[in-house]
Amino acid sequence: MAAEAAVKVGTGLHRPGVSRVVSDTWFVFWREMLLPLRDPFSLIFSLIQPLVFLGLFGPLLSASVGAPVFGGQSTLQWFLPGVVVMIALFGTSMTGSNLQYELMTGSYERILATPLSRSSLMVGRALKEWAPLVVQGLLISVVCIPFGFVFHPAHVLLGLVILGIFGIGLGALSYALALVSRNKEWIFWGVQQTLLFPLMILSGIMLPIEVGPDWMKVASLFNPLTYLVNAERELFAGTVGNHTLWGLVAAVVTAAVGLVVGIRTIARSTK
Repeated sequence: MAAEAAVKVGTGLHRPGVSRVVSDTWFVFWREMLLPLRDPFSLIFSLIQPLVFLGLFGPLLSASVGAPVFGGQSTLQWFLPGVVVMIALFGTSMTGSNLQYELMTGSYERILATPLSRSSLMVGRALKEWAPLVVQGLLISVVCIPFGFVFHPAHVLLGLVILGIFGIGLGALSYALALVSRNKEWIFWGVQQTLLFPLMILSGIMLPIEVGPDWMKVASLFNPLTYLVNAERELFAGTVGNHTLWGLVAAVVTAAVGLVVGIRTIARSTK
């Protein structure tokens, strides 16, 4: 009978074990999604930045670097996956910023008072950032078709799933950073911005890392984002190979590390 017991949270029933974590995650995800659903214009407006990068930076990239660096692909086919990764990075790495607002208003403490699993607090928030990414990634891909982009729907969806796994880990790390820097927003934004841009540059999102100096090529090998970007480019090109496998490994490892760090940080903050 004890195994059949259920704990009511909000409007859902949360059972012990995996089913509880799944239902808790859905509860947090839906709670976080209510704001963008009530204001869908924000999702449409967020498409402007990636389209500006594609429309203005893409032609400059082709002219300055040269087509041979792109492995026989068009500049758009090579650059668009990097832009999608960039959207995911900015979205999931800022998961902690919403948490900081809740810390100031006291709503975070009310959430902790519920029997929600701690991992669901982070996974649900990260998935909230991933869900719009799926829509944005598909829309941008379709918009780019008339300009020479070859759209492979199944491969693109697989790439977005891998990005979602990576985003769970990055979102959890952002969540942990917000807890560590509570009441000191400048620390959160300082660390986030200081780490984000070097990781982006060393992954080859904006420019091919192959044209950089040797030290940058070596440093990129220790950047998990490098493997993720290579995987996305391989998938968006319509193929599945070693890059996809290594990208999946990097995403899973990031998710595992992020969840461990995040859960431990929550545990310390509630002592």
